[in-house]
Amino acid sequence: RSPMPSVISTDVLIVGAGVAGLWLNARLRRQGFSTVVVERESLGGGQSVKSQGIIHGGAKYALHGALTGASEAIADMPRRWREALAGDGELDLRGVRLLSEAHYLWSPGTLAGNLTSFFASKAVRGRVDQVKGDQLPPALQDPRFKGKVYRLAELVVDVPSLIERLADLAGDGLLAGQVIEPLFENDELIGLRVDGLDIHAQRIVFSAGSGNADLLARVGISVPAQQLRPLHMVLVKGPTLKPLYAHCLGGGPKPRITVTTHPAANGEWVWYLGGDIAEADGVAREPAEQIAVAKKELGNLLPWVDLNQAQWATLRVNRAEPAQSGLVRPDNAFLADQGRLLVGWPTKLALAPDFSDRVLQALEQDGIKPGNAPALPPLPRPPLGKTAWEQLLP
Repeated sequence: RSPMPSVISTDVLIVGAGVAGLWLNARLRRQGFSTVVVERESLGGGQSVKSQGIIHGGAKYALHGALTGASEAIADMPRRWREALAGDGELDLRGVRLLSEAHYLWSPGTLAGNLTSFFASKAVRGRVDQVKGDQLPPALQDPRFKGKVYRLAELVVDVPSLIERLADLAGDGLLAGQVIEPLFENDELIGLRVDGLDIHAQRIVFSAGSGNADLLARVGISVPAQQLRPLHMVLVKGPTLKPLYAHCLGGGPKPRITVTTHPAANGEWVWYLGGDIAEADGVAREPAEQIAVAKKELGNLLPWVDLNQAQWATLRVNRAEPAQSGLVRPDNAFLADQGRLLVGWPTKLALAPDFSDRVLQALEQDGIKPGNAPALPPLPRPPLGKTAWEQLLP
């Protein structure tokens, strides 16, 4: 093998190999651009692999009947993901494991009245059906279950298999790199130096989630600024768990608890719990206290599920986003155009296609077309990320 050159060129250099960076990379390659994706740790190992895998269509944002920008922007995402998963969309994601064809909305007995305005809202019209009996999610098929359940047209994907497929689509363009520094020529950013390798590019995209803050500081840019919205998620694994993919409604604008179910190594299932329980109050709790709250919540909501042999763990996740006043959640994917540098956050897993649209639009506006970049030398490749449950609940 010939020694690694000290300089390479590419059309678009992406930093951050989470789902947003990898999805963008696959779309650019499909359009004939040469690309390199740099990752400091593992593929998808930041926010991506800690996500619940729900491809939101915005339904949960319409829980008060008021349609926000978020539910409008995100409404088209399930369709785009579905087409890609079937192999006839903007990417060919055949082979990615689908955990559930639908996500459910479950109101425990007393709250059905709250749903009237929700069902009248434009975000959910025509996309929600009530389910009963053997159509209920397996975990809710118990004579003691008294609530109402509605099926939402929102997929749940297995994020590890998604990352693996997107990494395959990246071909030879993935680069493991620890030390990332800007390359300037006459005060203009022309590329990055990664572990001593100079990479020149027509455009550089920072899509490194919370890593963007450090990258921006290195390049000397203070706008856009980043905000972190923390979560304290709960993991429970046990032999009696059955699949459940559902938002359980409380009285407020956020789901009281959101459950997704993920395969563990030995044929058991892991429930991954988010929603209101993981937000502000949950963030303030210590892990033992957070687990106690989750046990009590599941005991109240699903008393027939035997959790005696369950294993519990918690996981802190920082959602990285462009700074908003009052730490509110941005409605769309976000991209800032800084000349040769594009900086963005998808803000949600489901919005990865929206993020890549924005980058492609910026390239088009700037007249950036695929160049004739030479073939890449063999590059050291970042490893695949381990799931939270593999790390915490072996």
